[in-house]
Amino acid sequence: MPDRDVAGDVNVNAGAVFFFLIFCSDHIFPPQQNSVSRLPVMSSKRVLTASNSLENHDCQPAQKKMRKEPEPTKPKAAATIIGNRRPPVATTRAPAAKSVRVAGAATVAAGPSRGEMTDNSRVCVSWDAFLPPSISGGGGGTRRHAWDLKGKVSDMEGKIANYQGKLKSASLENEQLKGSMAQKQLRAAEMEQELQRLRAQLSDYEKNQQTLLAVQDELEKTISDKNTIQRDLANLKAKFTVMETLRESQEVELQTLKMKLSVQESTVARLQTSLRDSEEQVRSLMETVAQQKDDIHAGEMERRQLHNTIQELKGNIRVFCRVRPLVDGGLSEHIQLSTNDNKMLALAKTEESHVGRAGDTQKSYNFSFDRVFGPKASQQEVFDEISLLVQSALDGYNVCCFAYGQTGSGKTFTMEGDDTEETMGVIPRAVQQMFKTAKRLEEQGWQFTFTASFVEIYNETLRDLLYTGKANKRPEHEIRKLANNDVTVTNLTYQKVCSEDQVLNLIALAKQNRSTAQTNLNDRSSRSHSVFQLAIEGGNAGRDINCKSTLCLVDLAGSERMLKSQSQGERFKEMTAINSSLSNLGIVITALANKENYIPYRNSKLTYLLQGCLGGNSKTLMFVNISPEPDSFGETLNSLRFASKVNDCVIGTATANRK
Repeated sequence: MPDRDVAGDVNVNAGAVFFFLIFCSDHIFPPQQNSVSRLPVMSSKRVLTASNSLENHDCQPAQKKMRKEPEPTKPKAAATIIGNRRPPVATTRAPAAKSVRVAGAATVAAGPSRGEMTDNSRVCVSWDAFLPPSISGGGGGTRRHAWDLKGKVSDMEGKIANYQGKLKSASLENEQLKGSMAQKQLRAAEMEQELQRLRAQLSDYEKNQQTLLAVQDELEKTISDKNTIQRDLANLKAKFTVMETLRESQEVELQTLKMKLSVQESTVARLQTSLRDSEEQVRSLMETVAQQKDDIHAGEMERRQLHNTIQELKGNIRVFCRVRPLVDGGLSEHIQLSTNDNKMLALAKTEESHVGRAGDTQKSYNFSFDRVFGPKASQQEVFDEISLLVQSALDGYNVCCFAYGQTGSGKTFTMEGDDTEETMGVIPRAVQQMFKTAKRLEEQGWQFTFTASFVEIYNETLRDLLYTGKANKRPEHEIRKLANNDVTVTNLTYQKVCSEDQVLNLIALAKQNRSTAQTNLNDRSSRSHSVFQLAIEGGNAGRDINCKSTLCLVDLAGSERMLKSQSQGERFKEMTAINSSLSNLGIVITALANKENYIPYRNSKLTYLLQGCLGGNSKTLMFVNISPEPDSFGETLNSLRFASKVNDCVIGTATANRK
């Protein structure tokens, strides 16, 4: 509802009533001749009276509302004002957009003034007081005739007077309501101030409450800390009591320790005197140890010299003969071993008479070597005989040991042996001795490094037995002689080793790669010469001594005859290359024995590779292996004759490679 005072609403509706009366006089009540001159005069007076009350008010909104009314509805009774309260909205409230009802009842709404009234109040004025009984439908008296316009006007004037009285009362009530509203506004302002004060007070109370809560928390924390401190105090009191007791016991113990300390001080003084005596003894012992080290070194040098002298007396080229046992374990009849002399060997053969006049004759061939091993000799026994020669390699001498003999005579078994400890051959046992002796010599200040290589000579071609790459990518190898007369092989694998296990693994790899084949004389005949070389470099920093040497262990391929081996094709080619290289080896040894000016080392890859070990500056040992079978008599005799020729060879005195 618009915020307007009641007097304004009533004046606007009064103007609407005035126009409505004119409308009714022109249309509902047609003018008569006798009353035409009176109605305008009376109406104009009333209008002027009404217009005075409607001064400074706009009547256009009421007229527009009358034109926009919907279809006429059934008239309703006018509402009355009951105190300052408005009737219920569902029964008395009209739409806010309509202020005049066509049904004949006008409702004057007295809304609350701005900021004054809180309840909905309404002032209603009945339109029935301004309409004739025929229009209002409620007349309590007799209905006037249509021609009685004067009476009707009189009635209308009375009703207007009644309305004006009511209007005055409404104006008075409006003034009262305005005063009441002003009071209420003042009261509302006071209440607003009181509310602000209460809110500020409430905010202060809330702040005080927060402060009190914080104080309460702090108090609770303080109480908890107090309880904790009290418990700690009780514990400290208990500990203090214990510490007091402990202090008393410590004081007693301290007195005891002081007494012991005085005793210990006297003991320390005595021990210091004893320590000085001990230091003098240690100093004397250290001097003795140094002297003994010098004596040991001198003894080692003397041992090496004596060892070398013994080896020279035995010969720089020594020959050992070893007889392979028979397969069935029996004894051979044509090989005779001396029971008293382990250096003698004889071959006996019964020959038929060619002329038929005399009986069969017994022919014997006697040979003498540095040592002869019978069929029952063990691998350890064989190695013990050459261990001193292997020791010379650590002393700085070049040492070469090779096995010679026919196919199947046991050369590979002598040099390599089997995998068990009892059947190990010369090569693995020599490696073990090398590392054990090198470790023992470390106590005297010696340091050794070892470099291993394994090569085979197959059909006068060098092959690397330690090669692990693809077979179709094997490099070519050539023998080269360096400026210091050392012999090396190009593209060959030289593996540095630090333990005997590494060397044994290399030997196992070489066994797998070595060329072997089956012949009539041996199921696994070695078809090449294998050469194992261990380069040794040693030094004693304290004595400023360095030495360099090579240990060369060779397993030669077996010599064989065409008639017995029945070799054909590739085997025949291999046999020819083997026999040729062995023949060249014999030629070289013969040239060395005869002290010829030219030694044909280059005639064969074998002799060219071994020239550093076969020359005068080396110690050489040859194993001649023979087969005990009677049908091998011819090959055995040739092998023993070749070994005797080598045994008679004198190539000079070997010298150590020292710096």
